[in-house]
Amino acid sequence: MIKSLVFLFSFSLLLLDGFSQSSVPLKISSDSRYIVYSNGEPFFWLGDTAWELFHRTDRQEADLYLQNRATKGFTVIQAVVLAELEGLTVPNSIGEKPLHDNNPDKPNEAYFQYVDYIVNQANKLGMYIGMLPTWGDKFNKSWGVGPEIFTPENAYSYGQWLGNRYKDKGVIWILGGDRNPADDEDLQIIRNMAAGIRAAVGNSQLMTMHPQGGSNSATWFHNDEWLDFNMFQSGHGQKDNPNYQVTRKLYELAPTKPVLDGEPLYEDHPINWKPQEGWFDEFESRRAGYWSMLAGALGYTYGNHNIWQMWLPERTAISSARTPWTQSLDYPGAFQAGFMRAFLETLAWQKLVPRQDLVQNAPDDPAMTVLAAKAADDSFMLAYTPYGSNFTLRVDELKGKQVDISWFNPRIGQSIIVGQLDKNELMHFDPPADEKRGNDWVLVIKGQ
Repeated sequence: MIKSLVFLFSFSLLLLDGFSQSSVPLKISSDSRYIVYSNGEPFFWLGDTAWELFHRTDRQEADLYLQNRATKGFTVIQAVVLAELEGLTVPNSIGEKPLHDNNPDKPNEAYFQYVDYIVNQANKLGMYIGMLPTWGDKFNKSWGVGPEIFTPENAYSYGQWLGNRYKDKGVIWILGGDRNPADDEDLQIIRNMAAGIRAAVGNSQLMTMHPQGGSNSATWFHNDEWLDFNMFQSGHGQKDNPNYQVTRKLYELAPTKPVLDGEPLYEDHPINWKPQEGWFDEFESRRAGYWSMLAGALGYTYGNHNIWQMWLPERTAISSARTPWTQSLDYPGAFQAGFMRAFLETLAWQKLVPRQDLVQNAPDDPAMTVLAAKAADDSFMLAYTPYGSNFTLRVDELKGKQVDISWFNPRIGQSIIVGQLDKNELMHFDPPADEKRGNDWVLVIKGQ
């Protein structure tokens, strides 16, 4: 039997009901593994990288973007106040620059009124803004356009000013901005900006740090009290990037903090920035999401290469962007990211614990790695097979003498119900259809 998960267009109703209180504070769960609302209900981070949203849209475009993402089930929009692409020197789409004289202590009220508009609209649609106070080239111009404008002193005052402006909004703070600290001054700038925000918001809003590709926030800040959860960027250079390995590494750190891949490969991004090597597609985006979730992540961030830069034909294309962002809104990977959230929310996903030791007889090809996770209360387990490969699982830890089995198709959001079987210590599984790239499935086993 095929069971359809009719989630996609029901998200707007779900948002209005369950996520309309997106200004309600979020906090870290009692086991320090995921994010919860103030009432303790789990919060699933489904992010989208819209880095240039404040800088390269007008109100009509912002409304189009936000409504599209809300309908698909996104819960966090990651956007940058002092944007990467000449964000200090080129006015935004309503003709305003963010700062007077490029001075962080002289914010331009007209610019921030537009930021206010987007934050408020996102919150009304049930989404939080993952707000980056600045892109990293404004304190570490190892590449990019800069200029460097931050000192430890004005980083604090700017953070405090931003914090006071948005302390009552649905905002999650993301420091860093695709740059790693290069020296002690950079470290102090990041820490002081965090301290300034904390002075304004207290513990009512969460905070993390977005590093450059191949890096993670724990390298510098894991023991800092302001860092509520770790973020890493698996990036856009490596084909078949095993991002789950970083998720698992950070998951196992002490003290325990939640972990998120905050910038994985973008759909429609040239592999290794070289179009001749091909383009990342929805399968690779999808696989990165499931790999990370079954390795213990608090959620997942999707990205589309055309959308983060809000590319249009009249603009210079960054890294071979090729499709107008307004047409890229409905790329398949964005729908499938919503399917993932909807599917996992039918289960107590927050109970999942990575259990790779339960997988046997799976392919040893890195691109085909089968991952498994089991609920801490032994009520169910999941296994993800990217190519639809056969594998064996130890299921003896599940409750009961029988198991309910189904296969979830992450491409279309439907489940195939296998039914109830007697439980054996080892069970062999053959996913639907033939083994091939992109024939990915999620096995669901529930103890009875």
